Amino acid sequence: MNPFYNHEQKRIRALWRILIQGGLFLVGLTLISTVLGVIAMLIMSASGQADLDLLLNQDALMDVMMSLGGGWFFALNGVATVVVIFLTFLLAGWLLDRRKFVDFGFHFSRQWWLDLGFGLGLGAILMLLIFVIELAAGWITIEDTFHSIGNSFLSGWLAALVGFIAVGIYEEMLSRGYHLRNLAEGLNWGILGKGGGLWAGYLISSSVFGLLHAANPNSSWISTLNLILSGLFLGLGFVLTGELAIPIGLHITWNFFQGNVFGFPVSGSKSGTSIISILQGGPDLLTGGAFGPEAGLVGIFAFLVGSILTVLYVRKTRGEVRMHTELAEYQKPVVKMAIHPEILVDE
Repeated sequence: MNPFYNHEQKRIRALWRILIQGGLFLVGLTLISTVLGVIAMLIMSASGQADLDLLLNQDALMDVMMSLGGGWFFALNGVATVVVIFLTFLLAGWLLDRRKFVDFGFHFSRQWWLDLGFGLGLGAILMLLIFVIELAAGWITIEDTFHSIGNSFLSGWLAALVGFIAVGIYEEMLSRGYHLRNLAEGLNWGILGKGGGLWAGYLISSSVFGLLHAANPNSSWISTLNLILSGLFLGLGFVLTGELAIPIGLHITWNFFQGNVFGFPVSGSKSGTSIISILQGGPDLLTGGAFGPEAGLVGIFAFLVGSILTVLYVRKTRGEVRMHTELAEYQKPVVKMAIHPEILVDE
């Protein structure tokens, strides 16, 4: 068996597809960081605050850009990242995966948009549940409302909304749309088969999702393990529907309501703009502490509730609940070439 190329499918194997697409994505992110860094340095130079050392410290540079732009650098970075990942998907789909863009989870239909709406509502409801539990338990204290640091509330809030919409799109495209799909196809062999391949891809992609957040501020081994569970929760809608609508919607409102409505840290980072500003108390094991609810047992409880609601929704809208094992099956593209106005021949 050729470890690099699948002659039957006429494309390189899954591991190399993932690595190449990841490399293209990292190149794009580097270009984004460089351009935004130059913009920030120009703004700082104009205000007499230039510091070349910032270019070597990405976290400090992002803090400066956030303070200068009131969160719009975060939004701009997110939108640019979405553009990059769309371009890499188009390129990878054409050269590596040999599949159409829609096959990554974007078969738009009325049901797709209903699923997106369900995901958006679910993320908001679950974060409200976490807030109510912690408030009732006396673990949080409301300090302020319509809180904003350094800039107008509306500007910072809208910037955060744009930024988290972008995060929900590009993280789900990468982790579920590309990683999970390709891992499932690559592991669909031997005793695993397509069912085992899908489960293995589901677990591995969720683990990678958690590890990608291991370097976040205030992270720990507990937060990393919990984010692996978060990856499983976010991926559930994908493996049960074959589409990215539920994961994208859920990811957007989970983050936005967490940080910019209820004032919790989002994966270790505290937002500067939120409708409610809170002082976090209570045991870190339950609340997640400085990392946010995702690292606490209350967050895990929300994952479980959300998973149950997702299963019930899929059963209601599809009439059944099943793993979409076809995600682990590669379908060769059918190219139709007109030979005669009345005759089409499949190649």
